[in-house]
Amino acid sequence: MHILLIEDDLDLGRALQAALKVDGLSSEWRRRAADAPRELDGSVFDCVLLDLSLPDGSGFDLLRRWRREGSLLPVIVITARSAVEDRLAGLDGGADDFVIKPFATVELISRIRAVLRRSARQASEVWSLGALAIEPRRHRASLHGVPLDLSPREFRLLLELAREPGSVVAKGVLAKKLEPLGEPLDFAAIEVHVSNLRRKIGGERVHTVRGVGYMLAS
Repeated sequence: MHILLIEDDLDLGRALQAALKVDGLSSEWRRRAADAPRELDGSVFDCVLLDLSLPDGSGFDLLRRWRREGSLLPVIVITARSAVEDRLAGLDGGADDFVIKPFATVELISRIRAVLRRSARQASEVWSLGALAIEPRRHRASLHGVPLDLSPREFRLLLELAREPGSVVAKGVLAKKLEPLGEPLDFAAIEVHVSNLRRKIGGERVHTVRGVGYMLAS
C-alpha cells in the first residue's frame, strides 16, 4: 500500500517514513502545500497523512479542495492542534480520522489500516471473499483454508482487485499500484502476473474486461 505523507517537520517526516517502511507500507513525502497533488489519484495512493500547519498554506484547504473535487481517498489528519473546534473542522471537512501530535507511530499505523479496511468495506484484518481470505498486514492469502504461494507482486495484484470485488480495475491503475515507487509496469508484465494469479486461485475468479482491465468475481 502506498501512502502520501504531507508534513513539514523533517524529524517527524523521516521517522514516519521509516515506520511505514518497517510495516510494509511505501510512501511519498511532500513538505509544502504547493507540492501536494492538486487532485488525489486513487490509482497512485491508498491513503494520505496530512499535517494541517504547512509553511505555505493550510492542510484544511487541501482537504476541502480534494473533497470538493470528488476524491474519496482516505485522509488522516495529523496535527498538534488539539482544540475540539479543529477536530470538528477536520472531520466535517472530510477527514477520515484525526490524530493529535505527539502520537505513537504504532497507533498511527493501526489507524491507517482501520481506514483502509473501511474504504475496502472489510470489517476485520482478514478480508473474506467467499473461499478466498486475504490478510493485508501479514501479506498472506488462502483459498479454502489452504495457504497460497503468491509472489509479492501477485499478492499486491490480488489485494488491488479485492478492494472492490465486482468492479473493473484498469490496467493503467494496476501498472502504478504494483510498482508505486518506480516506473509503472508494462501491460505485458501485468498479463503475466494475472495469468499466474489465475493459475493459483482459479481462472474463473479473475475476469478480463477487454480493452479495460480485470475484475475479481464478487
